[in-house]
Amino acid sequence: DLAASVQTLYEKKLLELVDMCPKKNLILMGGCALNCMANSKIKNKNIWIMPSPGDSGSCLGAAALVNKKKLKWNHPYLGYDIKKTVNVKEVINELLENKVCGIANGKAEFGPRALGNRSLLGDPRYDIKDTVNEIKRRQKFRPFAPAILEEFAEEYFDGPMNRYMQFIAKAKHDYNSVTHVDGTARVQIVEKNNVSVLRPILEAWYEETGCPMLLNTSLNIKGQPIVNDWKDAEKFMKRYNVAVF
Repeated sequence: DLAASVQTLYEKKLLELVDMCPKKNLILMGGCALNCMANSKIKNKNIWIMPSPGDSGSCLGAAALVNKKKLKWNHPYLGYDIKKTVNVKEVINELLENKVCGIANGKAEFGPRALGNRSLLGDPRYDIKDTVNEIKRRQKFRPFAPAILEEFAEEYFDGPMNRYMQFIAKAKHDYNSVTHVDGTARVQIVEKNNVSVLRPILEAWYEETGCPMLLNTSLNIKGQPIVNDWKDAEKFMKRYNVAVF
């Protein structure tokens, strides 16, 4: 009841502030910009939310201000770089056989969302939500997000969606592993120009199964840091018996 009341109050105040903004384009910043339910209730605005809108993201704005320069970047993969080639076919075979695998490849994502380079992926066609929550040591009620090829997004979901999992859309499918109890999902659209290995994995997955999406969550355990380098990935594989590519 307390959480629901706080959510309702925040949504009310957020929409009041949005109504005060006369322009069509709207930028949201601050930790509350990660509130997908509230973001999805903003109508008739072109919304931009950076991948890390909290305090850690504000540091980029501070750096730009001090240097009096605009920051030139077009993706959130800015972190530690694991220089390792991923065999997409091996990933698909692992998902088909064991339903779950990890990806630790390229530069880590900047921000709180796993966007393909430090991800735990799962086959959404099966009821694997409990399995993945057990791996991550999370409560079983907690939902997981789908990563979907952009060209299929509107076929499978209705509502606002973007590449950074910042909105909530209603599912038009019955893959329960990537939807909440109310039938919604925090969708990640994987565009054709996405620089992560997730795009070729999804393309190969769709070619093999006819399903254009995968369950996508962060490659870490509840309360633990996300996998950063390959040593972390090896520890993850050994400790939790999950293949990481």
